[in-house]
Amino acid sequence: MRSYQIVEWDKPLELKEQLTPKPSGAEVLLKVDACGVCHSDLHIRSGYFEMGQGERTYLAKMGAKLPMTLGHEVVGEVVELGPKAGEIEVGDKRIAFPWIGCGHCQTCKNGDENQCSSPKFLGTRVDGGYSDYLLVPNAKYLFEYGDTPTDLAATFACAGITAYGALKKCGPLDADDHVLIIGAGGVGLTALHIARALTKAKLIVADVNEDKRNAAATGGATATIDSSEKDAVKQILEASSGGVAAAIDCVGMPTTSRLGIDTLRKTGIHVIVGLYGGAMTIPMVLFPFKQMTIRGSYVGTLSEMDELMELVRDGKVPPIPLTPRPLHEANQVLDELSRGEIIGRVVLKP
Repeated sequence: MRSYQIVEWDKPLELKEQLTPKPSGAEVLLKVDACGVCHSDLHIRSGYFEMGQGERTYLAKMGAKLPMTLGHEVVGEVVELGPKAGEIEVGDKRIAFPWIGCGHCQTCKNGDENQCSSPKFLGTRVDGGYSDYLLVPNAKYLFEYGDTPTDLAATFACAGITAYGALKKCGPLDADDHVLIIGAGGVGLTALHIARALTKAKLIVADVNEDKRNAAATGGATATIDSSEKDAVKQILEASSGGVAAAIDCVGMPTTSRLGIDTLRKTGIHVIVGLYGGAMTIPMVLFPFKQMTIRGSYVGTLSEMDELMELVRDGKVPPIPLTPRPLHEANQVLDELSRGEIIGRVVLKP
């Protein structure tokens, strides 16, 4: 099988020919139909995350080993089963939930595998879906997607579950509330669409890119703001009648998170999901004065994926803009993504 792998950190992926793995135990082998290209793939390819003030945290120290096949938004067809694979059949079409833990720690036993300290995340710690085939450790990580188009289905493994997990942390919302979504990339646009299925709150989207703001407006945003404008905070406060109930930062850099914090109303919640990196300073008095909450959110749990896919199968989550590309263009797509040229999501097709 063909796989596009990280062979050396911060270098282009290399095409490798490997033997197709044979599933054992409860494992399931998928023939990959599509694999979404996520902004996180850029950080993984680089091999580090920016911590601010010149500090970095390296994937090699977090358990990742090379060579490793990139890609964690995978949908495919079951082609072979281990002898203990359980209730699944060859020919089934499934989305692979990639946020797999060690399975032994108390966190995993509690159902929070995405929070495991020794994870086996597909395409992040172990081989992923920039390949012809993907080995999944257990059928419980595979989800039906009904009549959802295959390419769109792939995006719910990360963009979808990340957006859903963040929205669930925003607290109760009603029709008079406003939610600010910062960043209209794949995760931001998906959050916009999922939010429309979860709440009647008004949805504001901020991004520096006009094409992405236009995509958000088409997707149902009640207002779109150019976050590079000097008066962006003022515009958001006016659009939200004095402040947003919740802000979701899908970028995760100091300027974007400060935008969310500065536009929160009192008791507002700011949720950070983006991994751009850096460090910021927040005046301490803002916490008691605004009674605000700042929290992080990392993808979502297996049970949240089940909840999300019920919405998807019921047709309640509209598609974001999608562009299929052949697998051999993986490096080109990653470079385009790093330059901010991608609208919505690109999915690679083996």
